[in-house]
Amino acid sequence: MSVASVTPVIDPAIHALRPDFRAVSLTVTLAGTAAADAEAIAAEALTRAVQQVQDGGPAWAAAHLDDWRAAFRAFGAKPARTPSSAEALRKRVIRDGALPPAGPIVDLYNAVSLAFAIPVGGEDLDTYRGMPRLIRATGTEPFDVMKEGTATIETAEPGEVVWCDEAGVTCRRWNWRQGLRTRLTAESRRLWFILEALGSMPDTALAAAGEALADGLTRIWPSSIIVRHNLDPRN
Repeated sequence: MSVASVTPVIDPAIHALRPDFRAVSLTVTLAGTAAADAEAIAAEALTRAVQQVQDGGPAWAAAHLDDWRAAFRAFGAKPARTPSSAEALRKRVIRDGALPPAGPIVDLYNAVSLAFAIPVGGEDLDTYRGMPRLIRATGTEPFDVMKEGTATIETAEPGEVVWCDEAGVTCRRWNWRQGLRTRLTAESRRLWFILEALGSMPDTALAAAGEALADGLTRIWPSSIIVRHNLDPRN
């Protein structure tokens, strides 16, 4: 699969559920080596984003998180128990005041999620079978997860919104929990990122979030090759 060929597939059932769903998809190949100050670049971005959250920004944050709660309830999830990744991350920062370092690339996309109040996922494309797809599950799709320190296979619930590929679910409840198979590691070199927006997030902010992630990746990994797709049912 070439870097330019990765185009996520959004099932029409998702647009029927949330016609306001839009996303930015970034396919990234890390060529060469990371910048010498990659960790410092990511740490600075994360520190700024944490401060933004503590200051109450951005202006659309509360409304956007409310949109995600409503979306989760619409397919049968309980957002108080299984919140969107954006809400879970913000709650953690508000509670702890910081996030521990998890590697420059993960720190960077967490910073973008916090700064823009948007769910951001990062995946290892070399572990994928076929294209990423966003669907409503039949209830038979396998999902690999750690439970009490043991790798376990679950199945998605019927009607649940999931990201998947031909091998199974890669992220449950839209953007709540990522599977083990496709997680980014220090060895990952072909990456895929998805930034997901609903109605309350301005289009300009979604575009800016995609640009912030792409710019940060280029600073962290100067020879990276990035291909961007805008996913919008209105176009």
